[in-house]
Amino acid sequence: MGARRSPLLWRTWISGASSGIGEALARELAARGCRLALFARREAELVRIRGEILARRPDAEVLVQPGDVTDRRRVGEAIRAAEAAFGGLDVVILNAGTGDSLFPDRFDAGLVERITRVNYLGAVYAIEAALPGMLARREGRIAGMSSISAVRGLPGAGPYCASKAALSTFLESLRVDLRGRGVGVTTVSPGFVRTPLTDRNRFPMPFIQPADRAARRIVEGIRRGRREVCFPRRLTIPARCLRFLPAGLYDWLMSFAARKGYSKAPEGGGEG
Repeated sequence: MGARRSPLLWRTWISGASSGIGEALARELAARGCRLALFARREAELVRIRGEILARRPDAEVLVQPGDVTDRRRVGEAIRAAEAAFGGLDVVILNAGTGDSLFPDRFDAGLVERITRVNYLGAVYAIEAALPGMLARREGRIAGMSSISAVRGLPGAGPYCASKAALSTFLESLRVDLRGRGVGVTTVSPGFVRTPLTDRNRFPMPFIQPADRAARRIVEGIRRGRREVCFPRRLTIPARCLRFLPAGLYDWLMSFAARKGYSKAPEGGGEG
């Protein structure tokens, strides 16, 4: 279901493509011959990435689309422009993301709103724009970048965990609603991936992976039509088990983790 074309023929739109996982996905997909529309705020970085791709594959087709995922109108314009240029989109990767710590003594609703707009609503805006074309063709796949942090609330990371939980739940509902209509939905839930976002973390990040390895896993998961792509298993399986712990025990464990320095959520995705 969804993205029936060979990966060598995918027409792909990627948000948050200027760095991190988004940049790595652009390079991985370009190496497989995909046509790319790269969307992010930093136009200069997108131009750099396109130049480096073209240096390796002069026949590559790469659109640079500067914009902010929190701008609903701009996201719609960019996706419609990519559809017009490519004759449609096979895969839309909702990768843009951001994160920051939030603690009770410095509570900031504005920070919560900003993270929610990028991580959750930014993805919804792209789905709104891309879904009609996919439904009309009865073909395509939407892939959203969630996180293992969506499983339960982590200390100091309420806005990030909540935004990713919202995205995961939304994508799950959408997958059910789209059943039998030719459009697939993949939820990507990575652990720690080395990106500019995780580079600023000052706490232990077990089993952290380079972005290029993460990109290969994600592309393979999309190619195989996976409902979920979760990695690495050494981290994601124990993390998923946390949802079954009694609330009192979970609270104690997370308080202990916070005292030991685990005070922020794993971060994935690229910049919004």
